[in-house]
Amino acid sequence: MLEGIEFVNKEFFWLLLALPLAIIWYVFKNKKQIAELKMSSLKGFKITNSWLPKFKHVLFVLRLVALVFLITALARPQTVDVSTKTKTTRGIDIVMAIDVSASMLAKDLRPNRLEALKNVASEFIKGRPNDRIGLVEYAGESYTKTPITSDKSIVLRALRSIKYNNIIEGGTAIGMGLATSVNRLKDSKATSKVIILLTDGVNNSGFIDPKIASELALEYGIKVYTIGLGTNGMAMSPVGIDPRTGNFQYGRIQVEIDETLLKEIAEVTSGKYFRATNNKKLEDIYEEINKLEKTEIEEFKFYNYEEKFRPLVLIAGLLLLIELLLRNTVFRSFI
Repeated sequence: MLEGIEFVNKEFFWLLLALPLAIIWYVFKNKKQIAELKMSSLKGFKITNSWLPKFKHVLFVLRLVALVFLITALARPQTVDVSTKTKTTRGIDIVMAIDVSASMLAKDLRPNRLEALKNVASEFIKGRPNDRIGLVEYAGESYTKTPITSDKSIVLRALRSIKYNNIIEGGTAIGMGLATSVNRLKDSKATSKVIILLTDGVNNSGFIDPKIASELALEYGIKVYTIGLGTNGMAMSPVGIDPRTGNFQYGRIQVEIDETLLKEIAEVTSGKYFRATNNKKLEDIYEEINKLEKTEIEEFKFYNYEEKFRPLVLIAGLLLLIELLLRNTVFRSFI
């Protein structure tokens, strides 16, 4: 009944403490008003069984209930309807360039580098409801998996479908992956344009120099965050394919990441370089990027107040009117 109702002047409820005192006063006063007459016999008096004297206390009850309603009305009950309107004042377009070379199947991250990345990247995408996001895959060559879009369900489905395949030329073409990402963002009208470039190797393929690609990013006002993925030292990585089963054969090989190049790309474009050596660090990196690139949202709240004290005053007035009528009509002979 009182759900959603707030009381503006709660201090008036302290007046309710006066009600027990009023009851005590009424009982004491009522006893003093009853006169006693001692008679040896009632013979000769006509005895009537009228119910009215027994119900005269209802007048006090009506006045007491009216007082409760008046005190509640003074506390000023009201309901508040809050409507919120948000306005995105600054949008961000993000392209995630993902290395899908065979080395991304290395098991130094659980269950492997590629799956670990997909899990972390999906949470990152879910946390950017107001931004447009696109995906670029690259190995020895690169292509757009998903153009920048605000439909996160499309991006998430595309991310889940990313896997190593032997259709893309082998190798790691960092320059081409970066250039394709720049091409997706160069015509964007967004205030902020960002590329998150992830790799676990060195630039050993493709016909575009990563430094030229980073200069293109700078020219179009695109910031690049680079991530080197892989543990320090040796990692269980694919070294060949078993001709009988077609499955990868694994061996411990040295992890090689061109950190100098990745740092240079980030520095030129006013971005930042990160190194993810395990699952936890990869999660922390995406959380930090999420904090660094925040979409500014302006929130407007509209409050609609509806006063609820008027019905209480009317009820209290009606009860007092009923008491007054009863006092001067039905119970007039007994008061």
